[in-house]
Amino acid sequence: MLLVIAITFVAVLLMVWAGSMLIGSRKPADLTGRLEQISRRQQTEVASYDDDLMRDRGLSSVPLLNRLLRRWSWSKRLQTLLTQAAWKIKPAKLALLSAVLSLICFLVSWTLLPSLALAILIGVSSGLCPILFASFKRAQRFSKFQRDFPEAIDLLNRAVRAGHAFTSGLELISNELSEPIATEFRTTFDEHNLGLLLRDALFHLTERVPLADVRFFVTAMLVHQETGGNLAELLENLARVIRERFKILGEVRIRTAQGRLTAGILIGLPPLLLLLLRFLNPDYVMLLFNDPLGHKMLAVACTLQVIGAVVLWKVVHIEV
Repeated sequence: MLLVIAITFVAVLLMVWAGSMLIGSRKPADLTGRLEQISRRQQTEVASYDDDLMRDRGLSSVPLLNRLLRRWSWSKRLQTLLTQAAWKIKPAKLALLSAVLSLICFLVSWTLLPSLALAILIGVSSGLCPILFASFKRAQRFSKFQRDFPEAIDLLNRAVRAGHAFTSGLELISNELSEPIATEFRTTFDEHNLGLLLRDALFHLTERVPLADVRFFVTAMLVHQETGGNLAELLENLARVIRERFKILGEVRIRTAQGRLTAGILIGLPPLLLLLLRFLNPDYVMLLFNDPLGHKMLAVACTLQVIGAVVLWKVVHIEV
């Protein structure tokens, strides 16, 4: 009983702290505020982007927590995930949100379910939901980037044929196309414009958008920079190759649609069947949660379920 009270007290403290950080967080410094006022008055994209460059890129708004997080490698990977997902939240806030959500779900599950192991499993799984949401946003953003990337190469090709420099074509892409293509190419253009070598700016593009098509593009540009040749023809061929990859990928998705549907049914059927039996015949199902042997059987079933899901995903997922 005392343990439940202590855990509840810690959960309430974490919820209050999380609420104060997520709701009552202040914007950094007066300089950023003045830049925001200038950007609103001028209403230009350049001012808006300069303000974006001036924003605080720390892992946390709390200095002590920021120093602690910088010592751990996972915090940098988490920051990279949030940057690629274009989710404007600091890694410390995301980690705190995951911890609070995990603790709340654990307390609720421990209260409603008799099994401590199952409550811990539910708590850990719920704590991963914010990170999974960030991964989902990242995948959506990369999918949109990949879909619009051939159009960006075509626009760059037309700019080169019209007599513009390669870097001017990058700026043209950032001004004419939609997100997230515009943001990534604008960042590449400004990095080079501020003194970074074009080679390094393009390498940074592959780090921010780790897609195969982007690596093809950067490799082709670097080879052309070293050897020379017809840049317009190179860009035209590159756009055609990427579009052919899309066609092949579409055919693969059509041919594997039945397999993916079957995999989804096989993965989702056991937990849905367990929930259905829980409501239709509780005494029959609760034996798995009340008996120690049932706990072991549930652990083995969950392990096999995860292994089966990974194997099925590998079977239906074909790289193109």
